[in-house]
Amino acid sequence: MDDKDRDYPAGAGAAVAGALAAGADPSSRARADAFLEEQTRLTRLQIEDLRQENRLRHWSLRVRHISDVMKLAFEISLAFILIAVAVGLGTAVWNAANDDGLVVESFSVPPELAGRGLSGEVIAAKLLDKLSALQAATASSRASTSYANNWDGDIKLQIPDTGISIGEFNRSLHAWLGHQTRITGEIWRTPTGIAVTARTGRDTSPTFSGAEADLDKLMQAAAESVYRATQPYRYAVYLANANRLKEAESAYQDLIANGSATDRAWAYIGIANLYTNRGDFPLALATFRKAEALKPNFVLVHTNIGGIENQLQHDEAALAAARKAVATAEGPRDPDIGESAWAIGKATNEAQLAGALGDFKGQIAFDAQVEALPEFTGQVENARQNDIVAYAFLHDGGGVRQAYGNLPPSSAPPVLFGRAAGRAFADMLLGRWSTMLANRAMFEAVLAKLGVQGKAAASRQFTPIMAYALALSGDRTTAQKLIEATPADCVLCLRIRGAIDALEKNWGGAEYWFARAAHLAPSPPFVWSDWGRMLLAKGDLDGAIAKFEAAHAKGPHFADPLELWGEALIAKNRSDLALAKFEEADKYAPNWGRLHLKWGEALLWSGDKAAAQKQFAIAHRLGLAPSEKSELNRMAAHG
Repeated sequence: MDDKDRDYPAGAGAAVAGALAAGADPSSRARADAFLEEQTRLTRLQIEDLRQENRLRHWSLRVRHISDVMKLAFEISLAFILIAVAVGLGTAVWNAANDDGLVVESFSVPPELAGRGLSGEVIAAKLLDKLSALQAATASSRASTSYANNWDGDIKLQIPDTGISIGEFNRSLHAWLGHQTRITGEIWRTPTGIAVTARTGRDTSPTFSGAEADLDKLMQAAAESVYRATQPYRYAVYLANANRLKEAESAYQDLIANGSATDRAWAYIGIANLYTNRGDFPLALATFRKAEALKPNFVLVHTNIGGIENQLQHDEAALAAARKAVATAEGPRDPDIGESAWAIGKATNEAQLAGALGDFKGQIAFDAQVEALPEFTGQVENARQNDIVAYAFLHDGGGVRQAYGNLPPSSAPPVLFGRAAGRAFADMLLGRWSTMLANRAMFEAVLAKLGVQGKAAASRQFTPIMAYALALSGDRTTAQKLIEATPADCVLCLRIRGAIDALEKNWGGAEYWFARAAHLAPSPPFVWSDWGRMLLAKGDLDGAIAKFEAAHAKGPHFADPLELWGEALIAKNRSDLALAKFEEADKYAPNWGRLHLKWGEALLWSGDKAAAQKQFAIAHRLGLAPSEKSELNRMAAHG
């Protein structure tokens, strides 16, 4: 057998070659060299195969990696798509489940009407416009979320699609899961014209008939029928706002008899306001108490009760109601009251409480908050008018003029009357009683047109103020005649009875009336300040100081008792003690001319003439009554 035909075991080549090379035979060495060369070529081929195999393996791994990356990207994309679909579907389901809107579907109409452009879609759109107008005309403090059947501003016209579409699927989902109020209806011919009906769901609906020319009126009646069926409380408010008072009262009574506890509480508020507007104050107060029994801590109850008690000049009850309203509003917002109405009510009640305690600077600050809020039901105008009188209580003539000058133009008779009354009262507080007398005939004529409510305002507000203006003018006979006709439970009336007696130096009579007023209203500071002013004029300095001290305790930001207390201390030759009273009063009424006049006087008697002259200069700049100007000239000359 030849060597080239012999099979060698793997790895034996080197050993065989070595053995051959070790022999001495030259032919054996040649065969060994040939074998080594062949093995070398084989090894190189194996190495090349391994290199190609390695390159192929690396390429395969790279392809596999790219495939894995692409597969991962696809899976991630698919996951995102599935998540987006799930979120979209979830959102659609949530929106559908929470859909409380109103859907007006296309009406069924006679072909001849549709041929003239009054198609079912057009009629449905007319009804939708009417419903939107009704809602816009309904001003209420109540939050829309407190209604059992609330569609608020979500009113839409629905025209069905043909075939299957995303829009049709979405509408079906809302109809299935939501709480939509769906309105359907039709118009048909009658022997005398046309008839219109609009129904909510399966509920029966009244039919309204008339001539074709009355289509707009018939659609208005149908819209009101839908509004009453779907929004009974708002419908009652709408009727009251439209001055359809008998219908409004009937709608409120129906809610009281058949509504939920929340609807009944709000209906009591609404009907009590009707009683207030017609001047039946006892019935209104009793009705507000019924609302409070159904809904404890109902801030609107306290606000409205305070308003009535203020009109009646029941100062103690008005102050108590204001305190309750403010205390209630300090807690979290009542979810049954809208956010805007809550903010307005909170600032308005704060202003009312501040004024009831003599903090007129604080009242003006709260009025500014009210004026900065969007107009709701006239609260901005009311706050501006209140500012006029508040500046007068601060003895700030410049502030009164500025507040009056900042009023925007208006042609509304009630607004103009309120402004004229506020300015006349402010002028009288500043010592200019002639404005009140000049407007007397106009005020009496307007109040006479207001019926029972005007009569109440005349007897409890206008008459006592007019009586005091007449007394200041010197017509004491007419003043007494007017004031004697005022009610005995009117605190303002009793205070003015005492003030008129004080002008006549009838000290016993003044003492009697102030004591009665203090018995009816022991908590507000005004009676005590008036009483102390009378005792100061009488010369009872210790008695006056006792009353001023009581007034200051009840109204610590009321400047009048502090300033008068200082005057009493000057009269007791204790100008050194008076300085502190004047300085404190200046915090609350900084633009009061008489305050700075008397402050200068106390400084003068205390020996600080330079500081006294500064106060006299401030008093001169702020303005003084004629008698005060004469006093200022004497003091300045003495200094």
